[in-house]
Formats: sequence, C-alpha cells, structure tokens
Amino acid sequence: MAAVLRGSLCLVGRCRKHVDIACVFTRSMASKTHVGFVGLGNMGNPMAKNLLKHGYPIIATDVFPESCKEVQELGAQIVDSPAEVAEKADRIITMLPSSPNVIDVYTGPNGILKKVKKGSLLIDSSTIDPSVSKEMAAAAEKLGAVFMDAPVSGGVGAASSGKLTFMVGGAEEEFTAAKELLSCMGANVVYCGQVGTGQAAKICNNMLLAIGMIGTSETMNLGIRLGLDPKLLAKILNMSSGRCWSSDTYNPVPGVMEGVPSGNNYQGGFGTQLMAKVSLFTTHSQIGGGGGCFYG
Repeated sequence: MAAVLRGSLCLVGRCRKHVDIACVFTRSMASKTHVGFVGLGNMGNPMAKNLLKHGYPIIATDVFPESCKEVQELGAQIVDSPAEVAEKADRIITMLPSSPNVIDVYTGPNGILKKVKKGSLLIDSSTIDPSVSKEMAAAAEKLGAVFMDAPVSGGVGAASSGKLTFMVGGAEEEFTAAKELLSCMGANVVYCGQVGTGQAAKICNNMLLAIGMIGTSETMNLGIRLGLDPKLLAKILNMSSGRCWSSDTYNPVPGVMEGVPSGNNYQGGFGTQLMAKVSLFTTHSQIGGGGGCFYG
C-alpha cells in the first residue's frame, strides 16, 4: 500500500531542477519495500547481506552468477540484468569496480535507466570519477529518477560488520531517504554536498590512505632488513608518532596481524589497480597533477 501511494505521489510533479517534496516524503516512509542491488563482489556481497539482516527484501544481479549464490541462499531474489532490477525495485544500490562499469550498468543496453521508474532513488557506492557521477545524475534526472553518489571507506572488514563510512553527494532533500538504507551497512553516513562531492571526499581519503600504506610498507621493509622482528616493530610504531591506520589496523606485512589481506596471502581487500584510479581522477580534475606519482 505504501509503495502504491508513493508511486502515485511521485507522478504528481517532479520538476527537472527541484525535488518533489511528496516523493521525498513517501520514499523515506516506504520502509521495508524491495531494494535493488547491483554488484555482489568483495564489498557488495556483505553490504547486501546487511540489508537482508535488517529485513529489506533484496533483488540483485551481478555479471558473475556465482557471486549471487550466497545472498540468494539468504533470501535475495536474483535476476538477469540491472534493467530487470530497476523494473522490480525503486530503490537501487550499485557497488561496481570502475567508471566504465558504472556507465554500462546505468546506461548500457540492459542498464538501470532502460527500465527505471519515475521517482526511483539510485545510490552508487562505487569509487569513480566525480564527472561520471554527475553524468549519471543528469541522465537519471531526465527520466524522473534521483541519482546520488555514496562511496565508502572501511574495506571488506567494515562492509562485513556494517561499520562502513559513506560519503554522500546529491540533493540534500533526498539524504534522509538514502541514509535509511546506508545506515544498515555503515556506522557513519555523511552528507558532503551536491552530486560528485561524495566521490571527491573518497578520492582525498584514498590518496591519504595510499600515501600511508606505501610509507608503512617501506618502513616495515626497512626495519626487517635491519634485523627487527616485524611484530615488535609494528608494536613500537603503534605506540609512537608513526602510528597510522595502515600500521595498526591493516598492517601490510604477513604474520603481523590476523584478519587482514597480508594475513591471508593478500586475498581480499582493496587492490592496487583500484587504488590507482585515484591518480587518474585527481589529474582529470586538475587539482594537482603530482597526485599520480604516488601510485605509478
């Protein structure tokens, strides 16, 4: 009943430049209606599981069918394409590896925008170029839908425990509706500004993380070559001024910590190819050409 009321109100009048207040209200009150999820990889899989744990029925798809098995066993409905997800759900979350993947999932032949309903809320948690987020938002707006960028920080561990940080960009009037869903997957949901600002915040965070991880790796390597036990060195760093997230939470040296990629033959985690996207974005945005040198 709530979904029917929501759909009828949203058809009343969402103008191209302003968000219809009736749509915002009914979307935030829609509660446990179906949520679409596209992209069930290392991050998307645990995120979708947390939505299921909070009682949201999930309609999901992934380019790799085997990635869908776990959430399907937990009750998610699996469909064949992003377009089919959009046909069945008016709140959709996407978690994808790169800008080209996002463009294809939204605007491709079987993309979300081929079947999107008016008034739909589209939340992209991928880490991509802010300009692509703006392009997707403009394309969605032409069809009467709302697109928000909401990239995450925290890695696979935080995705599994529901403690991600979401950096959200988009119409402020839509933030409450987005936060309802994102709070099921994260401990921090921060509104950053208009579309693209979430990506901007994520890029800045990733740049600092990369610098810290490279510094930690070089420091640990130096200490080991000079005869220090890596666990002892990590302990000293973490009680001294050199302490950082890369040293005390995600140490890159095998055997120093459990439950991190370095303790699992570097399986899982955030790959260097994905991190390298940051240098491309900063160069494209012309906010510091030197950014690329950190990841070459």
